[in-house]
Amino acid sequence: MEFLIFGTGGVGGYFGGRLAKAGYPVSFIARGKHLEAIQKNGLEVESINGNIKVQPKLATDNLAEVATPDLVILAVKSWQIQEIAKQLKPVISADTMVLPLQNGADNAEKLLEILPKKNVLAGLCHLISFIEKPGKIKHVSFEPRITFGEIDNSKTSRIQQLKTAFEKAKITNVNPDNIQLEIWKKFLFIATISGIGGLTRVPIDKIRESKYLYDMMLETAREIKALAKAKEIPLNDEHLKKSFELINSQPAGTTASTQRDLMESKASELENFNGYIVREGEKLNIPTPINKIIYECLLPMEREARSK
Repeated sequence: MEFLIFGTGGVGGYFGGRLAKAGYPVSFIARGKHLEAIQKNGLEVESINGNIKVQPKLATDNLAEVATPDLVILAVKSWQIQEIAKQLKPVISADTMVLPLQNGADNAEKLLEILPKKNVLAGLCHLISFIEKPGKIKHVSFEPRITFGEIDNSKTSRIQQLKTAFEKAKITNVNPDNIQLEIWKKFLFIATISGIGGLTRVPIDKIRESKYLYDMMLETAREIKALAKAKEIPLNDEHLKKSFELINSQPAGTTASTQRDLMESKASELENFNGYIVREGEKLNIPTPINKIIYECLLPMEREARSK
């Protein structure tokens, strides 16, 4: 299989590095000093699961140089998906699979607005990793895992082929019975903590110490669950309970990536998290007052960041 990793940050760099180490031809889209370092010295991955260093088939910022891939892993921000999908159209074939691994609930739907359904998979990932310096990815927490599937949950031969490739690359992977439910389970967790983290600008342990803020997180999560129900996603009270067990287990000092982007005056995934909840709630007549408060309070900062 031929792989294209679009976005060589913590997610794309880690999974692409593992695939390249397994001997697959992997092309990386990167930029700036990070790209220069990979082109010169290869890609290094420092991981709690063992360090690797690979020389990719190709590292570039020019899609025209890329061979038609069997799989594109999209490892960019949610708000970049549609523009990148437009760029991919001349590169992919009718048989190319495009797998989004972003946080958010509607990434596959965004792709479907640009690409044919036969090209689009649905997915998510779990890991904590980042660019430590140009050319080097550092993986510090979680057993890295890709969860993926056909949008309609069918068990196709290409899903099995992809599963085999991930296993050869020693990437933990899951093809669940209901990929949309898995996406919403992660969305429940990440959207619950991201907005309120950006609003309070303190780590998760400080939020947990406040009964008011903790209750606010609970209401945020309940609104997400109600929205999921309206969209016929079987997100239930047990999933909410497990999400808060995860929230309660986060170590002191933990912050979400969207929170960090907001605090650093960078463009964030606010629109894809709380903004998405508010907009979908209005469409489906589901009240989302807590998410709306969070969204509207953060929106001026987001607009300012995007105006720069």
